[in-house]
Amino acid sequence: MKNNKKISIKEIAKLSGVSVATVSRVINNNGRFSEETRKRVLDIVEKYDYTTNMAAKSLRVSKSNTIGVIVPDINNLFFAELVLEIENFFFKHGYSVFICNTGQNEVKEKEYFKSLDSKLVDGIICISSNFVNPSQILKRNIPVVYLNNTDMKGYYCVECNHYDGGFRATEELIKKGCKRIVLLTNNKRASSVNNKIKGYKDALNKYNIPLISELILRLDLKEGVFEDSLKAINNLIENNMDFDGIFATNDIRAHSALVALQQHNIDVPSKVKIVGYDDTSVSKYANPPISTIYQDKKQLADKSSNLLLNLINKKNIDDDKHIIIPIKLIERKTT
Repeated sequence: MKNNKKISIKEIAKLSGVSVATVSRVINNNGRFSEETRKRVLDIVEKYDYTTNMAAKSLRVSKSNTIGVIVPDINNLFFAELVLEIENFFFKHGYSVFICNTGQNEVKEKEYFKSLDSKLVDGIICISSNFVNPSQILKRNIPVVYLNNTDMKGYYCVECNHYDGGFRATEELIKKGCKRIVLLTNNKRASSVNNKIKGYKDALNKYNIPLISELILRLDLKEGVFEDSLKAINNLIENNMDFDGIFATNDIRAHSALVALQQHNIDVPSKVKIVGYDDTSVSKYANPPISTIYQDKKQLADKSSNLLLNLINKKNIDDDKHIIIPIKLIERKTT
């Protein structure tokens, strides 16, 4: 049973027979002390249920050991897995993580930047967003690292090679005989989207396949990624639009396209072939499993997290603010 008496760090030092500085080193696990001293101090800490006043400590040392992660859609399995990797990384380094889901809403994103700033976070990782310029929102000079978005000039960004991803996804469809390829994507302004589209267009151009504007579907988020994509493909089918391939810029859209085709008894892959993007479990366990572009989530998370940690600790880092991670094509049953 815990003792209800509140205790100060000075009292812990007195009861332990050591200095205040030694108690501080033990509590923060920082510096030199014997195992005997550590046990003696922690026994007192446990007996009196001592907890550090983190708010006061943050103001005193200008460090809160917290970071923020701003994510556009936590329901998207790729983003969820990416956030989990980031959280695991920082937990191992003694940091707590505030996870902020914007739902791709600009107002929410602004408010989350403000909120994280007021919570005295030491840094922020912002995933796939370009709504808000942090320099116009944040009152403190704290580091921000972007994931999958190079549009915020002056900030570090870690991303996969989305141009190559768009090119190779489209090339896979072309090599399997497709000549009328739907691009199923969103209407965001992000560099990751634009680079995938450029890769798609350049692949068509390389193989002398005409670009058909009616087959480029840039969707606004209305009912949800799956629902919006399902409606878009259903609309093409019901309007007798001829197509034999679909490049979907995430696996949710790819799965939605597969469902739409199956609902209309259009065989995949003999009539229409599909390539998705991200290599989440959605693509692995769909029936049939979906060919996709693999993004290395662990590498993305570790590189961006290491970068942010080094910026927080003011360590020497590379001047190159744009880190690119390779992608690879995973061939499955839809091509």
